[in-house]
Amino acid sequence: MSGTLKNPFALLGRHYSRRAPPPSPRQATHLLARYASSPHRPLNLSALLSFGQPLTPDSVLASVAYALEEIPRRLATRVQSIESLPFIVGTNPYVASILAAHRDSFEWLATYVTPTSLEENADFAESLEDLVERHANDIPTLAKGFQESSKYMTNSQISQFLDGAIRSRISVRLIAEQHISLSRAIYDSSHPHIGVVNSRLSPADMIRMCGSFVTELCDATLGGSPVINIEGDRDATFAYVPVHLEYILTEILKNAFRATVEHHSKKNRGQNSLPPIAITLSGPPPGPSPNYFSIRIRDQGGGVSPANISQIFSYAFTTAGRGASNDDGSGGGPYAAQHVGGSAAIGDGGMGAGNLFGEITGKGLQTGLGTIAGLGYGLPMSRLYAKYFGGSLDLLSLEGWGCDVYLKLRCLEEAGDSEI
Repeated sequence: MSGTLKNPFALLGRHYSRRAPPPSPRQATHLLARYASSPHRPLNLSALLSFGQPLTPDSVLASVAYALEEIPRRLATRVQSIESLPFIVGTNPYVASILAAHRDSFEWLATYVTPTSLEENADFAESLEDLVERHANDIPTLAKGFQESSKYMTNSQISQFLDGAIRSRISVRLIAEQHISLSRAIYDSSHPHIGVVNSRLSPADMIRMCGSFVTELCDATLGGSPVINIEGDRDATFAYVPVHLEYILTEILKNAFRATVEHHSKKNRGQNSLPPIAITLSGPPPGPSPNYFSIRIRDQGGGVSPANISQIFSYAFTTAGRGASNDDGSGGGPYAAQHVGGSAAIGDGGMGAGNLFGEITGKGLQTGLGTIAGLGYGLPMSRLYAKYFGGSLDLLSLEGWGCDVYLKLRCLEEAGDSEI
């Protein structure tokens, strides 16, 4: 395939775009209302993956038509959801910036002329990739906006809004990145997998990669780090979305590393005294589907205070930067905060300021969501990612000793026609 198709990605510039003229404000309002009111079809994994099975020029063009139909629907719903927030919340500069960005992206996609050739699609895919990158910090920005506006909404209202926003974000990125991957794979047969799902994903390799990254971050931030011991079925593979697992593992490991370092620094400041993080892998047993791959991550970081155990999956529950390591445990304990990283991703001095940790944690994290440590979103978002395909994420704490995190992930090769 790669020998018969010339790759236009290497030739395209940024000056050409097959989109219609921008709509007037009134036309944009009507367009938004029409997309938001159209039937919202659940994302079907089998349909999404079918565009690459087999991968042909026709299937790529079918994929771009699907993306241009489904992504604007979801963006229109999110625009209306943000517009329905209390007025004073909507005037927050962080929330307002997200609304403006969503409107712009919606109008660009809703008015784009559907490509009818691979060359036209290559231009669209390149622009779509730029759009995905421009939205990389949406969730950290929303987090900052809700942090500043929390007194104007109840915790339940905030959780309901953020659950919807994050699920929508996952769907949009899944559709967009699936199409981008197919658009590139049609010209390059060396791609390790077609689309966003890797049919032979190695959890052990992913743990080693995320562990190496978190080790560097922890050493630089806290002055030490524990080692990781991988036990169980280390050679197992299963079908999953690598960037989803990468985000979940990174967030869990950041918590476990920080808890371990802070808990044991009170006893002995030597790095050699730190107990390891024990990770056990368990592949699906033979039998009828659905099958799941299970991962247990065990640390000896002192556990979570009983007063805070019920809040660890709540948005914005964090002690980072405000006495997280108090001896009396009133701050929630080290495991309650996603501290390694930092809210500097969106800055405290204004929009776009202080993006140091955004650069650090963006390394290797295509989800663009590893930057929100310190805002308390790590665990609840990890659970949303785990549950997205029908899995689960649970935590058990033994106060004074440590925590066990149980991650169960659906094997996607058997997901079939399941709706996400």
